[in-house]
Amino acid sequence: MKKIESFFSIILIPLDFILLILAGISAYQLRFSDWSENIRPIIFNLPFNEFFKSLIVIAFLWVIMLALSGLYNIRGALKLAQELRKIFFACSTGLALVAIMIFFQRELFDSRFIVLVGWIISIIYLSLAHVFIRFLQRRLFVYGHGIHKVILVGNSKTTESLISEFARNRQLGFEITKRVRDFSLETAQEIAEFIKDHEVDEIIQSDPNLSKGEFLRLFDFANENHLTFKYVADLLEVKVLRTEVSEVFGIPIIEVKKTTLEGWGKVFKRIFDVVVSGLLILILSPLLIITAIIIVLDSRGPVFFSRRDDGSFVYRVGESGIPFKYFKFRSMIPDSDSMRYNELANRNLRSDGPMVKIKDDPRVTHFGHFIRRFSIDELPELFLVFIGRMSLVGPRPHLPEEVAKYENYHKKTLTIKPGITGLAQVSGRSDLLFEEEVKLDVYYIENWSMWLDFSILFKTPMAVLKHRQTE
Repeated sequence: MKKIESFFSIILIPLDFILLILAGISAYQLRFSDWSENIRPIIFNLPFNEFFKSLIVIAFLWVIMLALSGLYNIRGALKLAQELRKIFFACSTGLALVAIMIFFQRELFDSRFIVLVGWIISIIYLSLAHVFIRFLQRRLFVYGHGIHKVILVGNSKTTESLISEFARNRQLGFEITKRVRDFSLETAQEIAEFIKDHEVDEIIQSDPNLSKGEFLRLFDFANENHLTFKYVADLLEVKVLRTEVSEVFGIPIIEVKKTTLEGWGKVFKRIFDVVVSGLLILILSPLLIITAIIIVLDSRGPVFFSRRDDGSFVYRVGESGIPFKYFKFRSMIPDSDSMRYNELANRNLRSDGPMVKIKDDPRVTHFGHFIRRFSIDELPELFLVFIGRMSLVGPRPHLPEEVAKYENYHKKTLTIKPGITGLAQVSGRSDLLFEEEVKLDVYYIENWSMWLDFSILFKTPMAVLKHRQTE
C-alpha cells in the first residue's frame, strides 16, 4: 500500500468517529430546538452529559461496523456507489445495536426522534466525507501523487485496452512504466535490471493466454521482488469468479460460490420476507377476501387452484430442486389444467423452451381474466413466502414437468428460493423468451444484493400494469 493510501486509511477512522459524534449532537440539538419542541413537546428528561456518554459508546460500535464492512481499505476497487451502500448498511447495523441498547437505557427509547434522526444524519455526514476523500484521492492521482507504477506483461487486445485506459483516465491511479510481451528468462532479466533504477509497485499479467510456465515464473518473480501481482482471468476463471479458499492439511481448497446470497445476507432476506409478507397479508386481506367471494360467485369450483385434474396436489420446484405444494387463486374452469398439453398445445407461445403460455386461453373465467391481468391470482403466494417456501424476489417457480425439460445450465435458477417477482418479471414478464428469462434469473442469483431486491420490488407495480401478450 502506498504511503498516501495508508494516510487516507488511518485518517478515515478518527474522522468517521468524530462525524458520528457530531451526527448524534446534531440530532440532540435538533430535538431540543424551539422548532422541534413547538411541533412535539418534550416529555422526557435526557441530560446532555448522559446522552454524550452513550453517544461515545455508540460511535465506537458504529466505527467497528464500518471497519467490518471494508470501508477503510482505501485501495479497494469499490465504486463510489458501492462505498455509499456499505455506509448505509453499516449505519443500519449500528441502528440495530442502538435498539439493543434501548433495553438498558430507557432515555434512548424515550427519544426515538434522536435515534432515527441521528441515523439519517450519520449516513449523510459519512457519505459526504467519503465522497470528499474519494474526490481528493482522484485529484492527487491526476497530479501524480499516490500513483501505482505498473509493469504490464502481455500481447493481447486486453493489454492494449489496459494501456489505453490507464493513459486516458489517470484518476484510476495507474501508470505503466514498462510493457513486455512475454516473460521468458531473458525478459525476466530485463525487468530485474529495470526495477533497480525505477520505482515499480506491481506487475499485471494482462494476457490470459500466457503459458503456464511463464505465468508461474512471473508469479515467483513478483514475490521475490516484493511486487504486487495481478492477472487477467481467463474464460474459465470468469465463470468461477466468486470463490472462497479454505485449507485442509496445508492444501488450499477453492470453493466456487453459486450465489452471493449466503450468511447474514440470507438471514436478512428471510427476515425481510417474513416481515413484509406478513404486513402485506394484513393490508391486502380485504382484497383477498373479496377476490375469494367473487371467484365463488363467478364460476363453480374451488377458490384456490391447488390440485391437478387427477386430484393430486399442484407442485412447483423450489430451492435446490425440491418440490413444494403450491396454490393460488383459481382463474380457470375446473379440471382444465391438462388441456395445455393436449387440445391447446398448438396455441403455446413459448415453444422456445419448456414453458407453456396460452394466448387467448379459453379455459380462463370472466373474473379470471381480470385477476390474471393484474396478477391478483398470485397474491396467495404471500403465504408461501411467509412460511418459507418462496421469497418475495427470486426466479419464478416452475412445474416439475417443465423443470424436467431443463438443460443443465437452466438448473442454475434452482439455486435459491423462487420468488413472487424477479428480475425477469420487471424486464418483460411473460413476453420474454425463456432463454432471456434464464439469463436474467442467473444474473440475479450471481449478483444478489438487498439493493437489487428493493429495486425489483419498486419496479414490480409498473411491470404489473404494463400490457403483455399473455395473462
